[in-house]
Amino acid sequence: MTVKEFAPAKINLTLHVTGRRSDGYHLLDSLVVFAGVGDWLEATVAPTSSLSVAGPRAAGVPEDGRNLILKAAALMPDFGARFKLEKHLPAASGIGGGSADAAAALRLLSAVSGGELPTFEEVLRLGADVPVCLNSQPCRMQGIGDQISPVRLFGAMHFLLVNPLVEVHTPDVFRALDQKDNAPMPAELPELTDFNTVIGFLKQQRNDLQVAAIQTRPVIADVLNVIAETENCALSRMSGSGATCFGLFNTAKDAARAAAKLRNTHPEWWATSGPMFS
Repeated sequence: MTVKEFAPAKINLTLHVTGRRSDGYHLLDSLVVFAGVGDWLEATVAPTSSLSVAGPRAAGVPEDGRNLILKAAALMPDFGARFKLEKHLPAASGIGGGSADAAAALRLLSAVSGGELPTFEEVLRLGADVPVCLNSQPCRMQGIGDQISPVRLFGAMHFLLVNPLVEVHTPDVFRALDQKDNAPMPAELPELTDFNTVIGFLKQQRNDLQVAAIQTRPVIADVLNVIAETENCALSRMSGSGATCFGLFNTAKDAARAAAKLRNTHPEWWATSGPMFS
């Protein structure tokens, strides 16, 4: 039996760093959505789990136990699968590529085996983004990724995603962060039922890691400026700890035109477009 699963890119529309626990974990408050751009993971039932990686962004992606896919599979030791990952998202780029792949692996193993998913606590130990990627639905993520609340969000949004293909190490970004106890989003989010309302709300919010990430990789500021200057872009911001940045558009045509333009003017960058995933 062979099944295939989409692993959509995670987008942090907002990311407020609200504190730091005594054990060193940072506390976050983030509005998270998923884009119709991502990796594909195929699984075929096998006695033990293994992984092969192909696709345009496969270079450098480990196929051994370092990969989150196999770490996720180890949480379901009674079931095995031969995984084939078709890698389209840049690795370690702030859009949850590895976490989305791990979540897809868990969904696939559950589907082919009929077995139950691991506990929330086990999934969280894989990484703060893995639980939110397991459902891949708009949500508010708080704490260390252990508090997830569904959010009703206007769905007809389109993304331009751009990554300058530089490595950004999340610990370096957090170390460069001057203020670690910033204000959270409002306790009650407004009704985000149309594009202009969503954009108006997002402009009042932040990604607290953006300035710190720019300090470590100044090219991120260039990416944000280029996105902001594209026609009909309503908002540009960095996702996660970078280096991927996004632009929000009201139509698929505008987002696709912006992506095509950037691929022409900045062929050294990764640029694509897609709708909000639902």
